[in-house]
Amino acid sequence: MKLRNLFVVLTAIVAMTSCKSQYEILLNSNDADAKYEAAFQYFNDRKFSKAASLFESLSVLTDGTERDDTVRYYWGLSNYRFKDYYTAETNFDQFITSYPRSPFTSEARYLRLDCLYRQTLRYELDQTPTYKAINAISEYILEFPSTTHMQECRDMLVELNDRLDKKAYESAKLYYKMEDYLASRVAFRNVLKEDAENIYREDILYYIAMSSYKYAHQSVPAKQKERYLSFVDDYLNFIGEIPESHYRKELDSVYQKAQKALGRSAVDTGDDEMSERDFAKERRKLIREEKKAAKE
Repeated sequence: MKLRNLFVVLTAIVAMTSCKSQYEILLNSNDADAKYEAAFQYFNDRKFSKAASLFESLSVLTDGTERDDTVRYYWGLSNYRFKDYYTAETNFDQFITSYPRSPFTSEARYLRLDCLYRQTLRYELDQTPTYKAINAISEYILEFPSTTHMQECRDMLVELNDRLDKKAYESAKLYYKMEDYLASRVAFRNVLKEDAENIYREDILYYIAMSSYKYAHQSVPAKQKERYLSFVDDYLNFIGEIPESHYRKELDSVYQKAQKALGRSAVDTGDDEMSERDFAKERRKLIREEKKAAKE
């Protein structure tokens, strides 16, 4: 019984070894026709890794022949389907340079862009690949305005630019979370200076205003007046641009507090400013009210 089981195991090993050997023999052979047929068979069977290896090996044999552009294109396509986007992008880039007039070139150009897009990283990580992809896609759109892939390219650009917007926004927000409100205000303002159309513009304007208020709130009395006035500027800028914002109620409440600290009524903001002494007195009163409200 043991001998029978051993025989079954050995038979299976021999069969597996034989199958592997056939592929390796074909991979290392110089029979271009057999290798060409086998490469496409593996490709059609969705065995893309083996197909890619065969097309790569075959490219040495077909170099300078009529088959070469087909072989090199499918070499890249096999790597693309295998999701090896780094190698596929290199394949397509070399193909485009070598065969600018091939019937496969148009699709190879787009697939190269898709490879660059798929190599990009989530917003928390290095965005160098994102910038590379954006530049390549933008150049492609300018060079080929009639491409059938225009919508896909535009969609990729929107997503990649949104990712950069999110990275800039979240990076600035870190200062706010760390309660470094001066750095927070500066960082958020720089985000809008570099990209006024940032998709988080409303949130950024909100955090600029809140950073101003909290920075003033934490300041020494001698500095509070000018810093509360900075908040007022940021608040008026916010409601002037986005009067119906969901942040409006919260900012209006904070504005009322700032007005009290400045010694102005919420309705009449035209009164003369308070003396430094009265301002400090009003500020202490406001702090007591806030502490009382917090306890309740």
